Amino acid sequence: MLEIPTVLGLLLLPLGILVGAGVVYLVLRSRRDTTARESDARSQLLAEEASSKQKQLLIEAQSDALRVRSDAETEAKSRRDDLSRMERRLQQKEENLDRKTDALERKDQAARSREQELDELRKQAEGVKQEQVRELERRAQLTRDEAKEELIRIVEDEAKDDALRRVRAIEAEAKEEATRRAQMIICYAIQRLGAEYAAENSVSTVVLPSEEMKGRIIGKEGRNIRAFEQATGVDVIIDDTHEAITLSGFDPVRREIARRSLAKLVSDGRIHPTRIEELVAKAKGELELEMKEAGERAAQDAGVQGLHPDLVKLLGRLKYRTSYGQNQLSHAVEASLIAASLAAELGADVNVAKTGALLHDIGKAVSHEVEGPHALIGADIAKRLGRSPKIVHAIAAHHEEEEPRTVEAVIVAAADAISGGRPGARRESVEHYIKRLVALEEVANSFEGVEKSFAIQAGREVRIIVKPEDIDDLQASRLARNVSRKIEESLSYPGQIKVTVIRETRTVEYAR
Repeated sequence: MLEIPTVLGLLLLPLGILVGAGVVYLVLRSRRDTTARESDARSQLLAEEASSKQKQLLIEAQSDALRVRSDAETEAKSRRDDLSRMERRLQQKEENLDRKTDALERKDQAARSREQELDELRKQAEGVKQEQVRELERRAQLTRDEAKEELIRIVEDEAKDDALRRVRAIEAEAKEEATRRAQMIICYAIQRLGAEYAAENSVSTVVLPSEEMKGRIIGKEGRNIRAFEQATGVDVIIDDTHEAITLSGFDPVRREIARRSLAKLVSDGRIHPTRIEELVAKAKGELELEMKEAGERAAQDAGVQGLHPDLVKLLGRLKYRTSYGQNQLSHAVEASLIAASLAAELGADVNVAKTGALLHDIGKAVSHEVEGPHALIGADIAKRLGRSPKIVHAIAAHHEEEEPRTVEAVIVAAADAISGGRPGARRESVEHYIKRLVALEEVANSFEGVEKSFAIQAGREVRIIVKPEDIDDLQASRLARNVSRKIEESLSYPGQIKVTVIRETRTVEYAR
């Protein structure tokens, strides 16, 4: 059985729970009300703060609007002031433009008036000009076209004279410089050289001890002289010359062999065909050796080494060959030394130049045996005996049988001309000399305006006397140049020829 307190406790438990729940409810409600009131108070406070801030912002906005308005009014006023100033300026400019326009209009009107006056003056001047032209044509008896042609001709003549003067001055300067330079080079090349003088002929004379020796040389029925001529290849001339016999032949080597053989026969006294053949063979051997030594000595004097023995022999044969009185071996050595000096001065190949000059006339050693120009003959010999193509070309081109293609070929030709053309180097036959003088005068006389011409100084100078009324001073200079060019083209001559044109003007008056 349950106790009363226990039952009472069980009954009071729900009641306690209900009371507790009510108390909790009341507490919670009180708290909720308090929170609501606090929330309302906060909301009201926030509303009041918002309203205050709104009023403050409104006040600030109104202040800013007033300030902006004030600034805008200030700026507008400033712009109005600027516009007023610009308007005043534009008005002033417009007034200035109006004044300038008026001035320009006045000037334009004045200019038009002046132009009209100028047109009138121009028309008057043109009329005066036409009148003057007609008067000039009437007085000069020339039309305008004829006068224009005459003026053009005068201007052309003046231009030609001016050009000739300038050309003459340039040529004179160039000739002076070229002459000075050429003289220096040539003088340097030949200053230490000298050459022997030899007379060119085709006969040799042998002196006999007596007239009786002529009969012994002829022999019985002429057998000795026939044997001698057959062995030597020369003609023996026995005439009335006292104690002398003449040997005639174009080959100088054979003539020298004959001279030596005959001298030995006369000295020995035994003259018969067998002895003649022996002495001729002996003289031939001696001369071959002598020519070889002469060739070696010439090569040594010229400073040329390594020549083929046959070239040395042919070079020695030139000892007995002359051209216009100049010994050909001496001429070859002299030309070689000149060519070496010229090549050294001009920077060319010295060995090619001096070798080509030494051998340039080698063809003359066999010119009696081989047909053709001696330059081409010599070039062919040099080529066969191992000389270089440059040396062969220099030999072939020294008389322009071939066109010179190298500096050394030109140097060899120049050295040959210098050696042969220097004063006293050669002499000419009277017949050839006279022909050259006549040819020089004929060349000079072939030009218009020439009155007389004279070849003087052994053909080294031509003096031309011209007609002063046909040739003026400038044309005289042109005539000298043209004559010298025609001489170069039409004549062959050693050295150089001076052309002098003389123009003489005489004025005669009489005092009465």
